[in-house]
Parts: sequence; structure tokens; C-alpha cells
Amino acid sequence: MSTSPELAGLLDDAVEVYRRDRNAPPIALADVERCARRLREPLRIALAGALKAGKSTLLNALIGEELAPTAATECTTVVTWFRHGTTPSVQACHVNGQHAAVPIERRDAHLNFDLGRLDPAELDRLEVAWPTPELNRVTIIDTPGTTSLNAEISRRTLRLLAPEDGTSGADAVVYLMRTSTAADYSTLAELNRQVGGRGGPLGVIGVLSRADEIGVGRIDAMLSAQEIAARYAGELSASGLCQAVVPVAGLLAVTARTLRQREFTALRALAEASADDLQLAMLSVDRFSRENSPLPVPADVRVALLNRFGIFGIRIAIALLQGGVPDAATLSAQLLERSGIVELRERIEVQFGQRAEQLKAHSALTELARILTRHPVDGTAPILAATRRLLGDVHGFEEVRLLGRLRSCKTSLTDSEIVEVTRLIGGYGASPDDRLGLDPFEAMTSGRDRALAAVQRWRARSGHPLNDGFTTRVCRAAARSAEGIVAQMTRTSMMRESGIREPGIRGSGHRMR
Repeated sequence: MSTSPELAGLLDDAVEVYRRDRNAPPIALADVERCARRLREPLRIALAGALKAGKSTLLNALIGEELAPTAATECTTVVTWFRHGTTPSVQACHVNGQHAAVPIERRDAHLNFDLGRLDPAELDRLEVAWPTPELNRVTIIDTPGTTSLNAEISRRTLRLLAPEDGTSGADAVVYLMRTSTAADYSTLAELNRQVGGRGGPLGVIGVLSRADEIGVGRIDAMLSAQEIAARYAGELSASGLCQAVVPVAGLLAVTARTLRQREFTALRALAEASADDLQLAMLSVDRFSRENSPLPVPADVRVALLNRFGIFGIRIAIALLQGGVPDAATLSAQLLERSGIVELRERIEVQFGQRAEQLKAHSALTELARILTRHPVDGTAPILAATRRLLGDVHGFEEVRLLGRLRSCKTSLTDSEIVEVTRLIGGYGASPDDRLGLDPFEAMTSGRDRALAAVQRWRARSGHPLNDGFTTRVCRAAARSAEGIVAQMTRTSMMRESGIREPGIRGSGHRMR
């Protein structure tokens, strides 16, 4: 079921009711109109985590440009929204509603903001507009650290993600951590509380950031990071919200996406250096950057490489070049794969991108319910009832909630059943073939029969006498998801028989490219 047409109708009705009622407070109409605009906007994904977790670096890696300041400046204490724009601009949005243009300059490929005399404490947020395809379908929100020594700075992030009296400003969250700390548990627990009250973002993906530092820059550092990320995922699953933890070497990801030809040339020269000289130089950062090093690359260039790649990135790049990587484009792709950013982007696509309309609808519905409850006038009661019905009945919302809870809640399902139900409710992709575990051709030829069998199997499983309440809920959701696949494939078959062109089994999601 698609909520968009019905939700759009509810928003139109609410606008009409508040415009017609002379006693309605003006803020009610303004809030509903803002809610309607949000539904039409791209999906909002917030990056959150402790201080110095690497949020700005990860944002740059996702966008593919060095837009977010990574040094500890006044800008990193302000919530910053990165949107698509036809021309570059930065606006400072004050808490009093006023806006002011912020001067920007591009220096050495970095974007620099100059707040001048603006007081960060008086700013609600910064809005960065940038003409990049990566921001066409998603708005990324960079938040201040949740463990700042300045409590007010930390509260800005929680006010955005989990406001006490409103709806989250984000539709989904990527939560960064360097270790699994009490502060991380506290923040995730607060997000979970809001989701339980249907006011918070439905989805959270965890990121083990700066993952290369876990192995002290060793060439096998990411293998160690993957083991730790798996452990954190198990621990954090107690939050009932964090759906995965992916290790990412953010610095390497940014550098790989912005690799310069002169850097490739320098790295290739290092890869061709004497094995003994190279082995000694790579023992530490100090040895690598020494002025009197016999390496065939000047010291200042080696220092620049360290700043851009880190010692881990340099070791990986040299190993790849020695293994036969022929050019800068291939090296960039290989480094991206090893940085963890490719896996993260795939997770974001499956968890968020393919469910963008559902996530945005959830945010809009929860906000509309809040507005109607806070500002009741003649005519709002039926709109509120319909809004609550949509929040409770839409199966897509239930799928996202269950994906977050499957790890954390005790169930009598077997391991193989958990894998199957996770697939059916969209844990590995939202298209019918992803849900059934079939290739597209199999889905076209035998998918409907497979889906019908899944409906019957999970309906029967939901009635098992030894089920606990959560297991029954999961089984019913799996059956309903399978029913949705049957309905979709039946419509597709009827359209084909009628000679109507249809887009194919694989739906088009909001993809981060």
C-alpha cells in the first residue's frame, strides 16, 4: 500500500481546515504547510555520533567532495544541512527565523565557511546548497558531537533527532562510533524511545568509524575492524534500533573518491622503490616522513600523502600497485572497496534508499498527528483519526521496525527462519526478487508460486502453539509481505496480458549513486 496519495489528501484537508477556522492559531497552518513541503523534499539522513567520531569525513566520502569542515572549528558545533542546489551557497539560519549568507571559498579543494561575527550559539543550523548529483535524492545532516564538553552543543543533536515535543528532523540516522560507549547506548536508547512513541526516525545504521586506526594502520586493519563491528552489532542490538554496524575507514574513502593524478604518480613511484627501503620506511609515520629517507619521493609529498591517505591508505595503495593496478581510476575503485564505504552505501540503499517514500511518509504522519493533537479545531478530529490509522496500519512501517528488532528481541524462530523472514520483509532489498532470494528471471517465471508458498508457510508458522507474542508478530508480517509480492506480481501479469508496458519487477528506489 502506498501512503503518499492518502497522506497528501490528509495534508490538503488539514490546510483547508486551518485556513477556514478563524480561531485556529497561525502556527498550526504554518506547521502543516511545512509538513507538506517535507514530504516533497528528498529523504533526510542525519550523521550522528560522539565528538571526533568522523562524521564530517564520512559525509565528504558519501558526497564525493570535501564540503564539510573536518577540523575543530565553530562550524562543527552547528547542525549543518547539505542539500542540492543549482549554485553553491551557505545560509546561516538563526533561531529567530532570520537568514544570513555565509561567505565561502574553495581552498586546496576544501570548502571553507566564514561565520565572521555570527555567534554559533544563536544559529539553528547552517544550510549548504551544492550542485552535486549525490544530493539530488537525499539531504545529509551533519550534527555536532553528542559528547561535547559544552552540553548545549550536544543537546543540539538530540533536539534534532529526538525532540521532546516534536518529530525528528531526520527520516533516518547513520550513527558513528569509534568504540561502544555508555554515551552511544544512551543516545541510541533515546532514539529507540522516540521510535517506540512513533516520533523518531525509523531506521539507524551504525558505523565503526576510523576503522583503520583499530589495527594501528596495519594492512589487515579492516579485518580486525569487521570482527569488532560484528561484536558491537550484537551489543547494540539491545537498543532494538541499530540495524547493522559497518566498519568504514572514512579518510581513505574520501581520498579514494577525490584521488588526484599527482598522488597516483607519487604512489606508483613508492611502489617501485627498493623493497628494503620501503619496508623500513613503512614501519611508522615518523620513518615514512623523514627528510633523509632514501625513498624516491620528496618529503613534502610524502607528508601530503599521509595527510590525505593515512599510513593505512598508503600501505593498501602500494600493495595494490605492486599487485598490478594499472591506473588511477582502478586504484580509486579498489581503495573505495577496501575503505568500507561501498558496503555502507549498499546498506543505506537497502535500508533507506529503497524505502525513502515510506520513511518520509512516517515522518510526515507523525508530525501531522502532533500538529492536529496540539491545535484541535472543528474538523481536525476525523483527519487525526485517519492519520493515526495510517501510522498503525501501513505494513512498510512495520517491516522497518521489525528489521531493527529482529536481532534484539528473543524469538523461537530458528536461524534459517530468521534469515528467510529478514529477506521477506526487505532486509536484503525491497524488490520482489530480493525478498524471495531469486534472480530476476526466476522471479518472473516462478516468483508468484514461491510467494504463495511463503504466504501459506508463514501463516501456519504464526499459529504455532509455542510462539511468543513477538514471534507471532514477525510471522504475520512475513506472511503479509509475501501477500504483497503476490499482489504485485499479479498486477504485473495482468498488465502484460493487457499489453500495457510496465517498469519491470525491480522497482526504482531512491539510490545514492
